[in-house]
Amino acid sequence: MSDDDQQEQGLADSTDVYVEPAAPDPFLIDSDASDEETELPPAVTPTTPNVNKDMPPPPSESEEEAPEMYLPGLVLPTMFLPIPNTDPLTTLLNKYIHPPERRPARDVSGEWQKANFHTMVMSNSWRALARMARDRIVTADPEDLALVLACLSRLRLFNQTSVECTNLFSVLNAVEPSDAKSYLFEKLLPFELEVMYARLKFWAGDHMTYLDALNGLLRKCKVKSRRAPKSDPTSSAMWRERGARISLIIASQLMEMKEFGSSTKLLESLCNQTEATSALRSAIARIYLQAGYIHKASTHFSLVEQDPEAPEGIKDMNRALLACANGEWDYATETLTDLLEKEPENFVGIETLERALSASPASVVVAEPFLFNLSTLYELRSATATQKKLELLIEVAKWSGDGLKASCLKMASN
Repeated sequence: MSDDDQQEQGLADSTDVYVEPAAPDPFLIDSDASDEETELPPAVTPTTPNVNKDMPPPPSESEEEAPEMYLPGLVLPTMFLPIPNTDPLTTLLNKYIHPPERRPARDVSGEWQKANFHTMVMSNSWRALARMARDRIVTADPEDLALVLACLSRLRLFNQTSVECTNLFSVLNAVEPSDAKSYLFEKLLPFELEVMYARLKFWAGDHMTYLDALNGLLRKCKVKSRRAPKSDPTSSAMWRERGARISLIIASQLMEMKEFGSSTKLLESLCNQTEATSALRSAIARIYLQAGYIHKASTHFSLVEQDPEAPEGIKDMNRALLACANGEWDYATETLTDLLEKEPENFVGIETLERALSASPASVVVAEPFLFNLSTLYELRSATATQKKLELLIEVAKWSGDGLKASCLKMASN
């Protein structure tokens, strides 16, 4: 018996073996083409969303007649919870910034009548957008279901509470007869709302159920892509792209759960079915490094190294990370030093971040990782940390709008 066989036998005999969650297999061409539920077309590589892509045309009346639906439950004011007129940033300002005259004026009223949708989005006025959507929904004609659902789909731009989303799907799931319910879910309900509904499990802290819900959406994307008529390739491509996006969400969740093996398996399956980008290969390799699998990381780093289209900056960073993992500190130092000389702005430092904040505050303060990194660097410079973080809080309060996760400033709110 070989060593590998002995190890497998030892694991089989163990009564307390950790079983890693199985990673779904996104959009591979299944071996059994006769299985109608699993036969799938090849996937597309996840890329930057193409905002100019063709959208599948809506079904004509001759193809499928829309059933009559009347859902007054969708426009009841009780569907929504009160929108608070304060936020965590206001709490931090009241606690840390004195006298009150130093606190920037912030509009938390949520008034939207004098602003347009685009302006509110660009200024991160999510509270006003929430109130606008709510006001429009509760005054809409229940017969105009497409308009109601279009307004609801805009709510994906800000935090929607679990209660509101659960209320919505309770009404939708109660639709009768069954053919009307099927038409509603298949033709009218925005896919983003289904993703949001799955995310309720994440908000509740039930990560395994969240993965189950995402896997259900992934399976739906597979089936929809396969069943799309050959005369409508745009629809098939749309569902394949949605499936790739869901796969990346699943991989991200697995990473958050420290399930590095499942995450890499899922991402590698995307690489194996189409030409992978150097960024995706590098990300997989870095996950392997984080998990301690240096040999597997080296395999992906080598593929990036051989890619003539991969940016040199990515290659240099990959070399430095692999050198660190192997304890080759001199080579890592030399490589990173050369990288800084080639790209002097491509590093994290207090002066660099502060220059970016000064040059474009409205766009920078909404990037929570940016604020977290800057706050961390201030803490490392312990002599001035408190004062610098207070100054950062004031600047963020001037420009951030609504919805910022205040914990990125690393300041206690209680």
